[in-house]
Amino acid sequence: MRRHAPVIALAATGVLIAGVGLVLLASDSDSPSPSPSTTVIPSPSPTATPTSTPVTPTASPIACPTAEPPPAGGTRADVAGAGYRLTPLLPEAAWQDMLDFALIPGTENEAVIARQNGEIWRVSLDGSFGPALFGNLDPIVESGGEQGLLSVAFSPDFQSDGRVYVYYTRGSPDPSVLSRFQASPVCMDKAGETVIIEVPQPYSNHNGGDIVFGQDGYLYLSLGDGGSGGDPHNNAQDPNSLLGKVLRLDVTGQDTYVIPPDNPFAGGNGLGEIYAYGLRNPWRMSMDRLTGDIWLGDVGQNAWEEVDRITLGGNYGWRCYEGFEQYNFSGCSTESGNYVLPRVAYAQGTDNRSV
Repeated sequence: MRRHAPVIALAATGVLIAGVGLVLLASDSDSPSPSPSTTVIPSPSPTATPTSTPVTPTASPIACPTAEPPPAGGTRADVAGAGYRLTPLLPEAAWQDMLDFALIPGTENEAVIARQNGEIWRVSLDGSFGPALFGNLDPIVESGGEQGLLSVAFSPDFQSDGRVYVYYTRGSPDPSVLSRFQASPVCMDKAGETVIIEVPQPYSNHNGGDIVFGQDGYLYLSLGDGGSGGDPHNNAQDPNSLLGKVLRLDVTGQDTYVIPPDNPFAGGNGLGEIYAYGLRNPWRMSMDRLTGDIWLGDVGQNAWEEVDRITLGGNYGWRCYEGFEQYNFSGCSTESGNYVLPRVAYAQGTDNRSV
């Protein structure tokens, strides 16, 4: 079993990294106990019926939850080998098990922080108010190890549709779930969950995953290969499995979603939700706000960590490749041009840090 120590991966152009004390990387183990069912059968609707009927935001006021802020966690003073220093802007928000951060559209200097246990906290970036509980999904989230509430994203039209999206793992048999809730700028209605897509998981690790909205207005979701070690079911290379993929979904104005018509398998020969494939455990994505480019960190197996620029229809090589090196070429194409190799890869050191 290999477990990665989390590291801080915040980027800046100078020696000062402004942040809120977020640790955005997760541990990754290769020998989990399998879920009760190890059959990987994607459960989305590849032929989802388009609908133009928008969901009306909640008309009545949303009752906001209350809770005491969680205990503070430690902070990291530097990034090894990079010469950076981290200066927390919100020391009181430097909590343990913080996994995601999102600005609240339509507000000034306000954001939410997602914790692995299912809590979502609203914080002020200028210190004008203390942390307040935005929502608590603990009753439906299976948390621990590589499971939990993994990502949160606001609709690009949040000010008019009041939608917030979450990606989390649910208890036995541990499916990965993308859901939508209605929310105001100060809290969300946890009773009004709409499940967008649910993907069965054969093991408890390699759940991915991140959700971001692109400049095209579509929602992107990264999913791991299903877990264990070495992708034993070869899910990442299978266009009929949603595991080991980046999905692209049109959720704007839809009750659930429809498949964008230019997705690579929208016309058949695979699941239409897939945007890119051949990924092991794509833990975090970043959308370049100037160019629209998608950058993704894919956690390695035993030797290499990699960073990829994700493009439409790209096959990023796992399990055929780990980084630039061949890993398991059983059933793989011998044509190297069929794979998109990393933009950068680095060898795992003695402390086994994940990208």
